[in-house]
Amino acid sequence: MTSLETYFKNSQPLDQYIEAMTENKENLLTIYNSFSLPEEDNRIEKIKSLNYSKVLVITEDWCGDAMMNVPILKHISETLNLEVRVFHRDENTDLIDQYLTNGTARSIPIFVFLNDAYEQQTVWGPRARQVQHFVDEARSNVPAKDDPTFEDKSAEAHTIMMNRYKTDSQLWKYVYDSILDKLIIK
Repeated sequence: MTSLETYFKNSQPLDQYIEAMTENKENLLTIYNSFSLPEEDNRIEKIKSLNYSKVLVITEDWCGDAMMNVPILKHISETLNLEVRVFHRDENTDLIDQYLTNGTARSIPIFVFLNDAYEQQTVWGPRARQVQHFVDEARSNVPAKDDPTFEDKSAEAHTIMMNRYKTDSQLWKYVYDSILDKLIIK
């Protein structure tokens, strides 16, 4: 099995990934430029004393959750001086298969926080708990896949989610708090 160090070293630096994005780039950058970390958050100083130095992000640029979560992570990583690299999930599913959501889904993004020795310290993703509740609510009217209205209802739910992801600063705060809490709790 390939080591996390090998995956990390063979992945794209975050800024290169963002520059090369072909989908959701503008929205990701808008969220990044619209979000700012709270001025005083005692969790930041506590996390700085912990053993984090790197983040391996498993994602794809078409992913709406990544569009919202990655810019929040970028702010956090800049504040904590963490090196962030991006691994494209669809290029090699061996890595994501180690981080399946609910044991079955290759959900993204996944943030693998590492120490200097490339050892996994904690994992976050794909969503903050409150964001998951919103997604569940948005999808609550989507029928089973064999229903003739499935495609339309699914597209409608996706549009609702994407619009909120792009504009709702409260969702962004939930992501921020969720990531920081995970870093403290491990």
